Amino acid sequence: MPFPPQDLFVIDIATGSITSLTSSSEIGSWTLLDIQRDIMVVSCSAPNCPPCLKVGILPAAGSEQEVTWVALDEAERLPDIEWQILTFTPPCGQEHPKFPAMDFEVVLLTPEKGKEGSFPPLVVSPHGGPHSVFTAEWMLYPIALCKLGFAVLLVNYRGSSGFGQDNIYSLLGRIGSQDVKDVQYSVEQVLKMKLADPSKVFVTGGSHGGFLASHLVGQYPNFYKACATLNPVINIVSMLATTDIPDWCTVEAGFNYTVGQIPTPPILEAMLKKSPISHASQIKTPLLILLGEKDKRVPPSQGLELYRTVKARGGVVRLLWYPENNHHISKVDAEAD
Repeated sequence: MPFPPQDLFVIDIATGSITSLTSSSEIGSWTLLDIQRDIMVVSCSAPNCPPCLKVGILPAAGSEQEVTWVALDEAERLPDIEWQILTFTPPCGQEHPKFPAMDFEVVLLTPEKGKEGSFPPLVVSPHGGPHSVFTAEWMLYPIALCKLGFAVLLVNYRGSSGFGQDNIYSLLGRIGSQDVKDVQYSVEQVLKMKLADPSKVFVTGGSHGGFLASHLVGQYPNFYKACATLNPVINIVSMLATTDIPDWCTVEAGFNYTVGQIPTPPILEAMLKKSPISHASQIKTPLLILLGEKDKRVPPSQGLELYRTVKARGGVVRLLWYPENNHHISKVDAEAD
């Protein structure tokens, strides 16, 4: 399955047939903004091409692939940034027992090539969710990192959305293991392909992406040079009583959720083992932790728990606290920091 773009589809409600309007396009992702009768307004972009607006005119039924596109504005591709799709098969011992034939994919953005024999430093970024996805679209922060000379690896580990329901189910009860190993394996393969500098690998992520980044520096303590996390999940047990999504804690850990249930000691033990805090004593990587004071999804007490643990053990860690910001830390002054 190719790296998930955002395609546009038309569905014949009489026959149920589905036709892609954009599958043959070189542009990575399309978003429908509005439609009136047979006229569409869409936005389209790629990882190295900013969004542009187009109007599409739908043809008669049965000729959907002959849609006429008129560009309202044109966006130029950035010639100094390349991107490619890489597909990986989990190595022996890391297959899912119920869903063994399941690959996962990444997108790698690379800056303009430097001197012969030199390779760019690598920033690894797993998405949050965990049932979310990186699509082949324009993303400001990865582009900014590329402009600074970094390669950026965006990982759609098993459990990402857009790859079928089995892919989603494969991660339930296996967070902290399957997703962590997928990210680490993809990084190691990229380095083996000599696409980045193995001595300069960094990791970052927010929410479940921060959960993974924190796991990675704990489970692979000598691998990453630095780690930056944004509102990371650190301890599923303590998060269970403070988050606005307690069902997430229970289901992602592999258990059924019912309102008002009291978790048993075995359930709490399993949650703790799947949490980054269980590997905190092994962390050697310098950490930067960004927390939104008003976050109800992953309360700031999560990041504080890791900060205090690492600090008490003499580790290098810095905490940035953003008042009046929630899970996304997206207020103008905070995002500009």
